[in-house]
Amino acid sequence: MPIISHTVTESEAGRTVKSIMLKEMRLSRARFSSLKFSGGVLLDGQPVHADRRVGPGQTLSAQWEDTQSVAIAPYDAPVSIPWQDGHYFVIDKPAPLPTLSSRRQEGPTLENALFSYLGAPKCYVFRPVNRLDKGTSGLMAVAKDAHAQQLLQRQLHTDSFIREYLAVCAGRLPCPEGVIGLPIGKPGGGIRREIRQDGLRAVTHYRVERESEGSSLVRLRLKTGRTHQIRVHLAALGCPVIGDYLYGTSSPALPGRFALHACFLQFCHPLTGETVSVSSPLPKALAELL
Repeated sequence: MPIISHTVTESEAGRTVKSIMLKEMRLSRARFSSLKFSGGVLLDGQPVHADRRVGPGQTLSAQWEDTQSVAIAPYDAPVSIPWQDGHYFVIDKPAPLPTLSSRRQEGPTLENALFSYLGAPKCYVFRPVNRLDKGTSGLMAVAKDAHAQQLLQRQLHTDSFIREYLAVCAGRLPCPEGVIGLPIGKPGGGIRREIRQDGLRAVTHYRVERESEGSSLVRLRLKTGRTHQIRVHLAALGCPVIGDYLYGTSSPALPGRFALHACFLQFCHPLTGETVSVSSPLPKALAELL
């Protein structure tokens, strides 16, 4: 049962329970409303009304139960977790492995694998903060409860949440480094995206790390987070990601995946204030392409 607590300071004394929970504990209004009606708003361990005024040294707590919305089957596979604390995991996802289970996605996923890794807990809810395509490997942040997920998702697409990728792409880029600012839209049904004048703003910073005959290793940083952004932008420059069967051609050397790896993740921990930085090396199969 997730629970977060806050000790009332001298300067906060006299304020209402609702005020402190929304501003200092950073609960959403929807979460606070839900807790209020379920008895999950506590003062010194006892249920309390939202308009109750508090004194210094008292402890406000919010507690709730996560409920598993659909049955999840365990998938026994190694799960690499280079960093975690009481609120978040940073997981190094292999490829090809889908992130989420769904009616359309049968078979193993990262969601199933983490469920098995944690011992198939009774109240398991998979809460990714950012996501990766099935064919992309690398670092993802996953929250351990709904409140932690909501807080960190506020940082997505800001300078506080940094995502960098390594891609092995075909050919050579026009400049050793630059910014791709081509808008991305969806032409119709299906999952494919394309460059469109009426598309959404999409910005990718890139730097060429290494060039070899017929391919380049490129480091990319996302400023925005559009679906397939890196893959669409590199393909638009005539340098599709190797193995990208949707925007380029598949590669027998990379069955089921493409040469894109989320190599660096950094964020400001919303509950402790610390800077969390995690790196992941380029997988061997991608390095061998060079």
